Amino acid sequence: MSRRDPAPGGSVDVGRRDRTPLRFGYGTNGLADLRLDDALALLADLGYDGVGLTLDHMHLDPLAPDLAARTRRVAHRLDELGLGVTVETGARYVLDPRRKHGPSLLDPNPDDRARRVDLLVRAVRVAAELGAHAVHCFSGVVPDGTDEDTAWKRLAETLTPVLDAAASAGVPLAVEPEPGHLLATLADFHRLRRTLGDPEPLGLTLDIGHCQCLEPAPPADCVRDAAPWLRHVQIEDMRRGVHEHLPFGDGEIDFPPVLAALAATGYQGLTVVELPRHSHAGPHFAAHSLPFLRRADRLAASATPSASVPPHGDPSATPEGSSTP
Repeated sequence: MSRRDPAPGGSVDVGRRDRTPLRFGYGTNGLADLRLDDALALLADLGYDGVGLTLDHMHLDPLAPDLAARTRRVAHRLDELGLGVTVETGARYVLDPRRKHGPSLLDPNPDDRARRVDLLVRAVRVAAELGAHAVHCFSGVVPDGTDEDTAWKRLAETLTPVLDAAASAGVPLAVEPEPGHLLATLADFHRLRRTLGDPEPLGLTLDIGHCQCLEPAPPADCVRDAAPWLRHVQIEDMRRGVHEHLPFGDGEIDFPPVLAALAATGYQGLTVVELPRHSHAGPHFAAHSLPFLRRADRLAASATPSASVPPHGDPSATPEGSSTP
């Protein structure tokens, strides 16, 4: 089964011994002070299964010359190290050195929106060359002076060519609900999905910390609700109501139930540690995060709760999305 193949159908019990093994990765946005090759070698040496590769000026710059040739070299290195990959597009200043995450898919200037679309289409092509299991993106914040209905219309329009590229490449586009953005919650993801007519390439990036931060349901319930659309997972600790990515143990999340729910979905992509503000000590946090996750996963595997969840990629039998009205 390839990295992008969906899991087999059929409902899965959380307590079954044949639960899908989780595959852990670490995000390069938390290793920004390392050369990409050094970061990949570090993660392989630590025992990670893969990497969340943020396309940025220091790591496979998507705007520099010879992108195709450089991508082939990275693909070879990933294969050599045995690392899976997700392509992430959350670089802060890759398009504009003065505006964090600008321009976005919601920018009032159509030429600026087109620059973001071009970046995402490039990311899809890179992902296809790397054998990535998904391309991650987010909506962006609503610009000053833009009403919400206009922002939703822009988001749908700008994502359409990206979804077309994703369909052609066979790589899912995994949109992330991001606190403070137009698309901030699971309910918002479902609004977008319905607006676009539920296109097959459109999937979800679920950030476990964001669930703790602002979703009304506990993170494990968010995983169960999101299961049919789940294409990428980010993970870190977080506190309720505070959007601050924290090392494991510094926040409020109870991780074994979350990992048990995730394993029960049949999800086979990467679960990527997301600590971009800890890049100054990236090797330290990479070394400590994996043992924490493996311990939590062992506790999850030893538990025998009776709840079942819809499998990854199959229609849900439960009410869709967040319980937020």
